[in-house]
Amino acid sequence: MNYRHAYHAGNFADCMKHALLVWLMRAMGRKEKGFAVLDTHAGVGRYDLAAVPAERTGEWRAGIGRLAGATDPALADYLALVGELGLYPGSPALIRALLRPQDRLACCELHPEDIRPLRRAFRDDPQVAVHHRDGYEAIGALLPPPERRGLVLIDPPYEAGDEFVRLVDAIRLAHRRFPSGVVAAWYPVKSRAEARGLHGDVAAAGIRDLVAAELWLREPIDAGRLNGCGLLVVNPPFGFAAAAGEILGALLGRLGNREMGEGVGVEVVCGE
Repeated sequence: MNYRHAYHAGNFADCMKHALLVWLMRAMGRKEKGFAVLDTHAGVGRYDLAAVPAERTGEWRAGIGRLAGATDPALADYLALVGELGLYPGSPALIRALLRPQDRLACCELHPEDIRPLRRAFRDDPQVAVHHRDGYEAIGALLPPPERRGLVLIDPPYEAGDEFVRLVDAIRLAHRRFPSGVVAAWYPVKSRAEARGLHGDVAAAGIRDLVAAELWLREPIDAGRLNGCGLLVVNPPFGFAAAAGEILGALLGRLGNREMGEGVGVEVVCGE
């Protein structure tokens, strides 16, 4: 409960996660039938990058700050939304902007200070439900959605030492309760072995359609540093792997520092 995303909003990991999230939301909207989104760790919704928390770390300057004026086609949709929504939009704001009238969002936040601005952001919005509850618990309580189509975004703070274990359990539970749903789980990449272990553990749960998309700003061999990040996607929509490669390549071109070992990777961990 010590983690506050306001200190990290707009950093390279946010850019990676949100650019892929926008693509996933667009893909969900290809079919006319409505869908539901569950955002398990929603944060406050929007972040002022000129406020004290963001300025204290300055992480956004090496993230969204480097994307100003970018014209890469693969990033155009994401950057247009960021510009339209104001401040820096977190996942709930991006998701809400892409909902159609037949779609809905449930977002969960446990932190007692962050839940208040999240509730204000969606006050009187009939398409958004805000829950002051543990996101992991919400997976068991809110899935499957009545729509039988949906996206589950799992983006925990990785404060706990057993967070990867909890993440695997959460993905397994989400898939068991909602086998047709798209599940997207963000994770930090510190060491390559830890990330590969995560992929293997999820695959061992019997999931048969799984893609991992990763961005590294340096060789992922130092377990004490955030060297990159990844998005593990269960039941990815058609074309995700190819689109993810283009998006991550464009991000690396803008955010990379030409350090040894930087790069991107899109791996079909399990394919149907």
